[in-house]
Amino acid sequence: MIIEFVSGGAADRDVLVVPVSTGGLAAITDRLPESFRSLAAGAAAQARFDGAAGTSLEAYSGQGAVVRRLLLVGIGNGDDAAYEKAGGAVSARLLVSGAESVHADLSGASAQAAARFALGAVLRAWRIDRYRTRLPVNQRPTLAGIAIAGCEEGAEAAWAKLRAVAEGVAFTRDLVSEPGNIIYPQSFVDRCSILAESGVAIEVLDEKQMTDLGMGAFVGVGQGSVRPPRLLSMVWKGEGAPEGAPLVLIGKGVTFDTGGISIKPAAGMEDMKWDMGGAGAVAGTMLALARRKAPVHVVGVCALAENMPDGNAQRPGDIVTTLSGQTVEVINTDAEGRLVLCDAMTWAQRKFKPETMVDLATLTGAMIISLGKEHGGLFSNDDGLAHALTSAGVAVGEKLWRFPLGEAYDKLIDSQIADMKNVGPRDGGSITAAQFLQRYVEPGVKWAHLDIAGMVWSDKDGPTWAKGATGYGVRLLEAFVAAQQEA
Repeated sequence: MIIEFVSGGAADRDVLVVPVSTGGLAAITDRLPESFRSLAAGAAAQARFDGAAGTSLEAYSGQGAVVRRLLLVGIGNGDDAAYEKAGGAVSARLLVSGAESVHADLSGASAQAAARFALGAVLRAWRIDRYRTRLPVNQRPTLAGIAIAGCEEGAEAAWAKLRAVAEGVAFTRDLVSEPGNIIYPQSFVDRCSILAESGVAIEVLDEKQMTDLGMGAFVGVGQGSVRPPRLLSMVWKGEGAPEGAPLVLIGKGVTFDTGGISIKPAAGMEDMKWDMGGAGAVAGTMLALARRKAPVHVVGVCALAENMPDGNAQRPGDIVTTLSGQTVEVINTDAEGRLVLCDAMTWAQRKFKPETMVDLATLTGAMIISLGKEHGGLFSNDDGLAHALTSAGVAVGEKLWRFPLGEAYDKLIDSQIADMKNVGPRDGGSITAAQFLQRYVEPGVKWAHLDIAGMVWSDKDGPTWAKGATGYGVRLLEAFVAAQQEA
């Protein structure tokens, strides 16, 4: 979708869009064409349209043979987040409506609010149709662009930054949406090669290199698949970035998860194509930072494997030695995410010597039981880091909720024959998973683990996403990085 900022009128556009604050229809009457003024008031009364953020009301007016179209969108209290929802409402209403162009009269909106309006529209317009060969004409997207007028100066510059974020979100959604026969460890790496065009340094470790290094846990997860695992490293150091250790982001990238020998039930297993949502979010974040030339120093690491049950697959009861030297008794092969992450964490800490490390993973079904699809779970060994991540999530609408860590939980993963086992009891499953990862955090490193199992995929439409991949994590991480290194 093309976003442009204009000063002209709406005569050549298919639809006029006007934001309305809560209870404020009278305030925008003079901005409406004469033919719409009484019509809009009557339609709003009948539809009980009150300007709540993200709501919309459509009206038509005939002038001879010409029919004009008006879309009122609610902006609630008029804050930036409400404008974003309003932009999403425009795409939700008009994307396949037959309209091709929109004029949005954002008179009085701040530059940031206008940019957030554009962001909402672009995010909500994303969809994946590449495999649909018989899509009916009336379901095909028609909306090609939105012209925004009336806002304060500086909106175009604000949008330039957010456009890069939108590109990162779209990249993540693409990766998460693709089926397992299209996205697997090597093809994930291949897709990420576009980051090199923006100045990101790419490094890839293959299965032999990981085996030689001693990544027994990581390699063990992928040994049942004909598609071998990969460790992908992406380094971005923008001009003006602070000196010193980089911030490290690590994503779980299990490109398809059958559960291995501890196989999952058949019903719903197709959803396990999105078990690489953490790695997808890290890759999208790195793209966003590079596209906007962020003056930051960040490393993204994606631990990529496919968990399959063949004759060479890892067995329950196997003991593996991790890169750190610690041993793990594999009780359940479906608790594989922590096995790929632990070796990736050790590798990243040894190579990049970070002061701060954040991992993201669709790690546990227990997290969905705890928080549903409203918050991602947050675990951390540092209160300041936890607060910074939570604040970033609030700012962009990707919320987190912090969970406890402690010795009592940690004891639950002690093994009788190895240093630890990869699962504890059913109770506190998300917490014991985080405790497992914490055993691989080196002294002095600030660490946070984000369990985003309930957030990367949605079974219903949202304000800025359609049913399917949400791209959760990209905006959160981008805002967090900006606050840490650009403040």
